[in-house]
Amino acid sequence: MASSDPVHVAVGVIENADGDVFISKRHKDLHQGDKWEFPGGKVEADETVYDALVRELREECNIVVQSASPLTVIHHNYGDKRVVLDVWRVISFTGDIAQREGQEWRWVPAYALQAYQFPKANEAIIDLLVDG
Repeated sequence: MASSDPVHVAVGVIENADGDVFISKRHKDLHQGDKWEFPGGKVEADETVYDALVRELREECNIVVQSASPLTVIHHNYGDKRVVLDVWRVISFTGDIAQREGQEWRWVPAYALQAYQFPKANEAIIDLLVDG
C-alpha cells in the first residue's frame, strides 16, 4: 500500500562549462532502479529544500553548491509511491564532481537526454532542458 505522504526530493540540475548535464544511474535495487536520474535526495523534516540540495549534492556528487535557483516542482504518482521533485538549477559549485555512491555517471548534452531512460517524473525536467 502506498504511503499517503509524498516523498519530497531536492533535485539538482548541474551543468558544466560546455552545457552538458550531470546524470547518474539509480542502483538497481532502488525504486525506479537502473534508470538515469539527476542527483539529489530526500528533504529531511528539519531542513529547507535548498539545504537538502546542498547536503545531498555534497554527499552524492562531491561538490559544494555556491548558488542555485528553483527550476520547477513536479508532483508525480507512480502508483506505489508519490513524489514531489523540487528541481533546482545549480548555477555555481566548487569541487571535482564525482558519483560517490558507486553509481555509473556521465556528462550528457541536454539535447541527448531523451536517449536515456529516466523515471517518468523526470520527463518534465528533460523537456524543460531540451526545449528551454
